[in-house]
Amino acid sequence: MMTATINKQRLLTTLFSTLKKHYGEPGQPPERPILEQMVYALLREGCTRTDADKAFDCLLKTFFDWNEVRVSSPHEVEEVLTGLPHPSAKAQRLIALLQEVFESTFTYDLEGLTKKGLKQAAKQIGRYQAADDYTVAWVTQQSLGGHAIPIDPPTLRTARRLGLTEDDANPEATRASLEHQVPKAKGSVFVEYLSLLAKDFCWEEEPNCQACPMRGECQTGVTDPRCQGNGRRPKPR
Repeated sequence: MMTATINKQRLLTTLFSTLKKHYGEPGQPPERPILEQMVYALLREGCTRTDADKAFDCLLKTFFDWNEVRVSSPHEVEEVLTGLPHPSAKAQRLIALLQEVFESTFTYDLEGLTKKGLKQAAKQIGRYQAADDYTVAWVTQQSLGGHAIPIDPPTLRTARRLGLTEDDANPEATRASLEHQVPKAKGSVFVEYLSLLAKDFCWEEEPNCQACPMRGECQTGVTDPRCQGNGRRPKPR
C-alpha cells in the first residue's frame, strides 16, 4: 500500500512538471458569483476550459440576463452552446437549473450560501435537481474554499489510464482518492491538465498514446500494444 502511494505521488509530480512544460501554467480562472459558477460547471463538464469559456461568454453576449435564459426555449439556448458535448442536454439542464433557483429564491443571487459554512452550502447546492456531483465539487473548489476535484467522464477515463485510480473505481471513489493525493492548492491546475490530456490525447476510442507527453509514465502507455514501437499497426500476416 505504501509503495502504491509513493508511486502515485511520483506520478503526480511528473504529471505537473511534464504538462507545465507542454501546456504552460494555466492561468487562474476568474472569480464568479456562485450562480455563475454553477452555470459554468454545467458547461465545463466533459470539455476543456477554452470550450466552456467560449460558451459562457456567448451566453452572456446573447442573452440580456439569466432570466432571459430561463424563459428561452431549449433550442434557443442550445444554439449558443454549439461546440460543447451534448449541447441539447446542457441547454435543458441550464434552463431547469435557473428555474429551480428562481422558484426557490425569486432571485439569481446565491451569495448567501457563503455564510452557511462549506458543508451546508455544498449540501444546498446538491439539492438542485439540475446540479450534479460535478457541479457541487466545482463550486466547492472555485467559490466555497473547499478541497474538491470535479470528476467528469474524460477526467475519470484519464485518471484510470494514468494509474492514479483503480480501473473499477466509480466517480465518487475516484474523487475521494484524488482529493487525498492532490494538494488543495493544485486542485484547479490538476483539473485543467487532465481535461487537456483527455481532449488532445486520451480519447475514449483509439487514444493517441504515441504523441502523449505522459506516455512514458502512463500505466496504459507502457502496457498497451498501441503505445509500443513506432506507432504503426503491424501488417496482417
